[in-house]
Amino acid sequence: MLTIETGPDGVIVVAGRLDAAQAQAAQTVLDGVAGTATLDCARLEYISSAGLGVLLKTQKRLLGSGGKLRLARLSPHLRDIFVYSGFDQLFEIDPAA
Repeated sequence: MLTIETGPDGVIVVAGRLDAAQAQAAQTVLDGVAGTATLDCARLEYISSAGLGVLLKTQKRLLGSGGKLRLARLSPHLRDIFVYSGFDQLFEIDPAA
């Protein structure tokens, strides 16, 4: 199960599993994001390669219009996934874990 909600401060809160089964729903929500956005990943339990693809597609679109997708509050496990995949070079990741 995956939920994506916009918090009162404009931060996008993602919770659950971002896998192939949820990738299209996540892409639909993130397609509505503009400018610079922060994705709060504190409650994100899992991300698959399909989920990484959704974030990459969103990042490329935002960078093309002068914005970006920032990631915040990644668990150590998810941070490792971003480091091992090289995605830590593509996203601004809040250093606070």
